[in-house]
Formats: sequence, C-alpha cells, structure tokens
Amino acid sequence: MAGKMTQSQLVKELAEAVATSGKVAKAFVEKYAAIAVRETKKSGVFVLPGIGRLVRVDRKARMGRNPATGETIKIPAKKVVKFRVAKSVKETIVPPKKK
Repeated sequence: MAGKMTQSQLVKELAEAVATSGKVAKAFVEKYAAIAVRETKKSGVFVLPGIGRLVRVDRKARMGRNPATGETIKIPAKKVVKFRVAKSVKETIVPPKKK
C-alpha cells in the first residue's frame, strides 16, 4: 500500500492535469484552502463540490464527568468545525452493504 499523498504530489498532479506550472498549481491549492477557511468562518459552511462540506457547529455547554476521579464538571460551549463527506464520495470509497 502506498503512503498518503503529499501536498507537493497533489500540486504536481494538478499541474500535469491542467498543463500549467507547479507554481500556478500550488498558488491555486493555497488560495482554495484560504477561501474555504474564510467562507466557513464567515457563513458557517463551505461546499467543496463533489467532495463534501466544511461546517461550523456551535456546541452547547454541558455537564461531563472526569473519568479519573468521577467528578462532575461543566464543559463550556464552543465552536467546532466538522467535515461532512458527500454521499456519492462515501458510497464510492466504502460501498454500502447489500441487504
């Protein structure tokens, strides 16, 4: 099994696919990531067409338990970012079980 794809491998493959320089492809990848972060921060969601979406979620404050001592603690509210994979991608990578 081959290792995971690095950013430089991604840039090289993109550059070859669209017949451009590695420098242009790298600038594209970096700008795409920056736009994704900016839009998720601004509107709470960013759709990566054909892949999925980045979603900002507001978690409510809740009560939790310290597993070491059993003590009840208050967990404060916070914002988290989740990635929701598109159904078509999920089914392509991990086909659903036949019933």
